[in-house]
Amino acid sequence: MIKVLFFAALREQLGSDQITIPVEKPATVADVINALLALNPQWQTAFSQSMLYAVNQNMVSKDHPVNSGDEVAFFPPVTGG
Repeated sequence: MIKVLFFAALREQLGSDQITIPVEKPATVADVINALLALNPQWQTAFSQSMLYAVNQNMVSKDHPVNSGDEVAFFPPVTGG
C-alpha cells in the first residue's frame, strides 16, 4: 500500500487530501496516476493539468519508481507574483 497526498487546488478539485491504494511491483508515479483514475475516472480533468510529483518528499518525474510503503504527493506548480 502507498499513501497518496493531494495538495493546494488539486485537493479542492478532488475533494480529498489523501487516499491509500495498493501498488503492484514494479510501479511508477505514472502507474499511481493510472490507478487513481481507475478508482475515480472523474479525476481525469484534474490529472490532465500541469502537476508536480514527490515520492517520500523528494521531487521526482512520472517514471520514478514507487514501492509499497512510499508516500506519493501530487500538487500543482506554485506561482507567485
